[in-house]
Amino acid sequence: MKNNLKVYRAMHNLTQEELADKIGVTRQTIIAIESDKYLPSLGLAFKISRLFKVKVEDIFIENEN
Repeated sequence: MKNNLKVYRAMHNLTQEELADKIGVTRQTIIAIESDKYLPSLGLAFKISRLFKVKVEDIFIENEN
């Protein structure tokens, strides 16, 4: 699974730390998600999408493989 989290974070002028604080995780979690080393839970994915007011599928993209 790929994601556009870094893009949406930049569009909203949020640092990794600020985003982490807003959704209740650590900065290390944001780093891991952005580098595709951690797949967030469904609940966390929905928290992120609600924060940016977009669909989950706009941020998290399933690989075609």
